[in-house]
Parts: sequence; C-alpha cells; structure tokens
Amino acid sequence: MNVVIIGASGYSGAELASLVVKHPNLTLTGCYVSEGSLDKKKLLSDLYPEHLGLLDLPLLPLSESAFHDIQIGADYVCLCTDHKVSVDLAPRFLAMSKKVFDLSGGYRLASNDDYVTYYGFEHKHPELLNKAAYGLAEWNGDAIAEAQLVAVAGCYPTAALNALKPLQQAGLLSEQRIIINAVSGVTGAGRKASVGTHFCEVSLAPYGLFNHRHGPEIEQHLGHQVLFTPHLGNFPRGILETIYVQLKPNVTSVQVNQAYQVLANEPLIRLLGDKIPSIKGVTKLPYVDIGWQQQGQQLIVIAAIDNLLKGAAGQALQCINLSMNLDHTTGLKGAF
Repeated sequence: MNVVIIGASGYSGAELASLVVKHPNLTLTGCYVSEGSLDKKKLLSDLYPEHLGLLDLPLLPLSESAFHDIQIGADYVCLCTDHKVSVDLAPRFLAMSKKVFDLSGGYRLASNDDYVTYYGFEHKHPELLNKAAYGLAEWNGDAIAEAQLVAVAGCYPTAALNALKPLQQAGLLSEQRIIINAVSGVTGAGRKASVGTHFCEVSLAPYGLFNHRHGPEIEQHLGHQVLFTPHLGNFPRGILETIYVQLKPNVTSVQVNQAYQVLANEPLIRLLGDKIPSIKGVTKLPYVDIGWQQQGQQLIVIAAIDNLLKGAAGQALQCINLSMNLDHTTGLKGAF
C-alpha cells in the first residue's frame, strides 16, 4: 500500500515516516507540510539527522497539485496535523476513497458539544464522528479494519485505557471516580516552539486541570468517570501514569491478576505484576508496560509508554496493519 503523511515535519509525523519506510508491505510516497511551512522543500533528514540515509525525502507543500498527486498515487493518508486541520482535511481525502488515519484529536470524541467544551471549536463535520473507528489497536481491531476513518487513540488515553479496561471488563471497579496522575515528556507538546516548552523553562508541572481533552476521551472509551491530571516533565519523550482505583468490596489480588490476563497474549503489552514500570523501560519502544499493587480495596496501577511510538506513530502503524489484514505488530515488534 502507498502511504502519504500530512504534517510529516512534526515529531509524530517523522516517527511514523521512519516506521513506514522500514515496513515490508508499505511504500512512503509523499511527506507533506502546509504551504506556509518554513520546512517545505527541506529534506526530512535535515530536520531529523538521526534518520540520515533513511528519510532523505523532501517535505512537499500541500498545494492543489499535491492533492491531485495524492488522489492518483496514495492508498492511505495519515494526518499528523493540528486538530482543526485534520477536521478539514479528512473529508476531502475520504471523498477520494482514501483510508484516513488521523493522529490528532479531530475525530476521537462523540459530539460537537464535546469539541466546543474541550477543544474550543465547533466541529465542522459532526456527521463523521460516529463513523470514525477509535484506533486503540488491542481493543478495537475489527472496527479499525473496516473503517475508512480511524481516529488513532491519544497518548495519555492509550496508557490509561490499557491499564483500566481489563478491570472494567471484569467488573472489579467500584463506582468511585478513578484518579489518574500522568506525566509526559516535552515531545507530547509538539515541535512548534513556545516559551512553555523551551528547555530553560520546562519544569515538572500540572496543566489542564479538570478540563484536559484526554479526560473525556478516557471516560468515553472506558465507561467510567475519571479525574485526569496531566503533567509536563523535563525530559524528551515517554509517559508515566499513576492511577488510583477503588475496587469493589472483597475483590482479591487473584481476581485482579486474572483480569489482566485478557492482555497476556498481546505482544505489545508487557504485564509486570507488582513490578513498577518506568519511562526508561519504554523509551523508543512500542510497548505498554503495566504494573499494579493492591492494599485492600485500593489498587494502584502504573502504566508507561513512549508517547511518540505506542502513543502515536506506533499505534497508527498497528491500525494500518489491521486495515491490511496483517498482524498488528508487523514492522514494530523486534524492530527496535
């Protein structure tokens, strides 16, 4: 299949480009940026010298002639763009009968009201929201394989949902709100320069209190209320989440351990039991590491992912694999 990436100059776009060019069943036929981008016509490897010799590809402006080229030569379109840009671009590529994988949040939530509340804009294509498959690969494979539009899961929700859905499915959660304290490396904020992500300014600090857009995304796909608080850490990449769960009365550690066995055969999920995951353990790797410890009804679950791989590009590639009826780990497991 021929793949194009829109927004290829960003961290997730470049990461996805490197995965696609190494994939045995994919061809990267174009890397695009906006017509006004200062990066247009540069080589991707100029921006990311670690990919010299692998991604010596020009960043092409997304002009009208580019849309024509994509219509003729692409099978899959990956959107590594701002949320509002993805909302506008996805229908245009769907009209070309392309399969669209959106790595932004443009199609993850259920209604226009959610976008007004949590993203701050009116969704121009709410009719597509219930047609987009949620791209959480281990849990929604059949829908991902069939859909024309895949809303690749957010980075924080990927860690949280893999950590919590086994407990929810097993009926072990009390009705109390789950507390999620999460910290991400600076690449999660994107490549665009700002004072808040400047090296000399970054400190460990919370943000988006009570209104971060990943809170409703987690609740929507878990079916349980959460209090989600993200933090920005002073390191490049990775996510660590410490999750506080109140279990139903008399739930035993045996039941908790058994609940997690639903993920035991997932090759990109590593169940650590009572061992504590770390960011170091997942950096530049496509895994979700999950550990847990219990004291009475209180369960603490820790989940770690690389935000650019399992949290973005790696999961997008899993979704592409599912669309091609390939093992969803093709080009990921054993490639790092």
